[in-house]
Amino acid sequence: MIVMICVDDHNGMMFNHRRQSRDSAVQERVLRCSENSRLWMNEYSSKLFPEPKPDWLAVDPEFLDRAGSGEFCFVEDQDIRPYEDELESIILFQWNRSYPADFHFPADILSHGWTMTESEEFEGSSHEKIIREVYKKDEENK
Repeated sequence: MIVMICVDDHNGMMFNHRRQSRDSAVQERVLRCSENSRLWMNEYSSKLFPEPKPDWLAVDPEFLDRAGSGEFCFVEDQDIRPYEDELESIILFQWNRSYPADFHFPADILSHGWTMTESEEFEGSSHEKIIREVYKKDEENK
């Protein structure tokens, strides 16, 4: 599975059970990136995406358990560590800001067996600079 996660400068994802921020340019990129596959998420995250939802977007409370190889998961409020063996790629959208956070992306995952293969900076609708980084699992760790 391929996870897509939004983080701040300190890998924060949420504060007080709410997303730190949102940006429509990120949602557009998430949809474009996944349109030739399946995009999984929970009900909380699905509210970010406009109606009607694309037919490749699947909403399920157990979305990380349901996603298969080559399928995408938009993750806002879940710990991905239990799924580390199933992860093929991690796509981080970085807000380039520091927000209060009490739920974080486990960045230590990337310190063993992952390589950044892409990095791109773009302007969002609410953030001047968003950085998209793509990490792939190293061959010996697959």
